[in-house]
Parts: sequence; structure tokens; C-alpha cells
Amino acid sequence: MHAAVLGKPVSHSLSPVLHNAGYAAAGLTGWSYTAIECAEADLPAFVAGLDAEWAGLSLTMPLKEVGLAVATAVSPIAAAVGAANTLVHQSDGSWRADNTDVPGMVAALREAGISAVSRVAVLGAGGTARAAVAAAAQLGADSVIVYARRAEAIDELRPVADALGVPLAGAGWPAAEECARADVVISTVPKGVADHLQVPWRAKTVLFDALYDPWPTPLAASAQRAGNRIVSGLDLLLNQALGQFEQFTGVAAPVEAMRGALRDARRR
Repeated sequence: MHAAVLGKPVSHSLSPVLHNAGYAAAGLTGWSYTAIECAEADLPAFVAGLDAEWAGLSLTMPLKEVGLAVATAVSPIAAAVGAANTLVHQSDGSWRADNTDVPGMVAALREAGISAVSRVAVLGAGGTARAAVAAAAQLGADSVIVYARRAEAIDELRPVADALGVPLAGAGWPAAEECARADVVISTVPKGVADHLQVPWRAKTVLFDALYDPWPTPLAASAQRAGNRIVSGLDLLLNQALGQFEQFTGVAAPVEAMRGALRDARRR
């Protein structure tokens, strides 16, 4: 059986390390997981050409929105967020879209001791911000404030927040240094965008920085110096992969084996 992560670029992905370590630990001989470069326009034809030996696909940027279009069935969370990072091959040959980024974020925050939140701040308003808003909703947030460089991007998130029943406020990027007023700050911006922020961290604020290369980011380093709890993109990568592994294979994910493989890969 085969599975793969698709995106463009995708050569940097550590997903093959995670999934292949999981297959080995679970005794799934004959299973393989690879990285395949694929652009948005190429995804429908690629998916249509896969046979029954393909169990599933992981989708990274820029495929998370178009992934919904190639699926016959869509999970409620993927529909609400408007993005899918997972395609699962069904027994009838069709594909089901899901989003494991959301439960992955929730699980990573819970591992850091966060079981419920009141206020969540999100840095950025792109695709990962959609999952961040959903994670905030699942943790019971009373409010979410999004700091973004474009006001239109914040407006595009409002239907997601409305579908999930969480109040959403927006602010311009110059105000992003105020983010630590929230209980949890989730940074979803690309590498370098948040490097200049001088955040006056509060002791109880938790930072979730979705990046992991390079690590720590300047934002994470500033929070570490202040003594704040940190969740990294590696925590998200692991937890979203656990959900994909179980959907692809139908067996429980060997968590510690996959965690250890990810840790070893980062040391190389």
C-alpha cells in the first residue's frame, strides 16, 4: 500500500520520516510513504490516476483548498474550515477529505497543559489561520483576534468563525505586539514575518508557533526568554500525522516511535 505527501515545494517535508517510522513500528510491511511535488492544477488528474493500492494522501501548501474539490465526501471540520490536509481512499474508489491540522493543534496545546482557553490571538490570516480559529473554537474560546497585514484576509476568515460559532475580531499587523494579552498566541505567518515583533509576554500566555525550521524562531526565542510555555510546529506536525496514519491504515498510530523518528530527523 502507498501513501504520500503532496505539495509544492515538498522536498523539505518530514512527513515521510513520520509515516514510514510508523509503518515499521506497527509491522505494516509493504507500506510506503513518499513526497511528491504537485501543483494545484495537477491535483485532480493525479488523484484520478491512483489505483486501489493508494491508501491516502497528505496535502500541504498550496493544495489544502483544492483538496476539497477532488473529494466525494468532506468531513464536517474540513467543510467548516474550508481546507483539507488529508485525502483518504474509500473502498468504492472515491476520496474523503478531512482536516487533521485542527485536532493536531488541539492535541499539541493539550500536551502543553491547555485544556480550555478564553482569549486566543492568531498571527496571520492564511490557510493555517483557518485551522487555528477552529482549534480555538474546540478549546472553548470566548473570542479570537486575528492580526494580519491585509484586512481582506481577515474578512475571509469570518465565515469560518461564524460556522464554528466563535466571535472573531481583526486588527492590523502594527498592533500584533499586543497579542500577548491573549491566553494563547498562535503564529501562522511564514518564516521571517514575525521576527521583528517585540512582544511584552505575560507569564501565563502560551505561544504556539507553527514553524519549525529554523527553530527557535525569534518570536519563540523571545517567549522562551520570558519563561513562557512554547508549542512548536514539530508538535503540530506529529499530532496531525497521527490522525492521518490511523485514517490511512486503520490501526492505532505508534506514537512514541513516530515521535522518536521526528526527533532523530531534526538532530541530523
